[in-house]
Amino acid sequence: MRKEYDFSKMKGEKNPYAKELKTQVTIRLDKVTVEYFKALAEKTGIPYQNLMNFYLRECVEMKKQPTVRFKGV
Repeated sequence: MRKEYDFSKMKGEKNPYAKELKTQVTIRLDKVTVEYFKALAEKTGIPYQNLMNFYLRECVEMKKQPTVRFKGV
C-alpha cells in the first residue's frame, strides 16, 4: 500500500442504486413536530429529516400501529 494517494484526477461516478434507496415525498407536518425534530437535530448533529426517517423506519420494523384520537369525540 502507498502512504499517499492522489485523488485529484479521479472522476466521480454516481451510485447507480441511489435512486432505489429513498423516495422523495411532500408531507405536511405540525409545526411542533418539526420543531421537536429540529431541536433534536441540534443536540445530536444529525439532520432533522434523517432523524424523522430513522424514527419512521423504527416504527416499520416494530410494526407499530398509530393510536388515533380525535379531540371532542
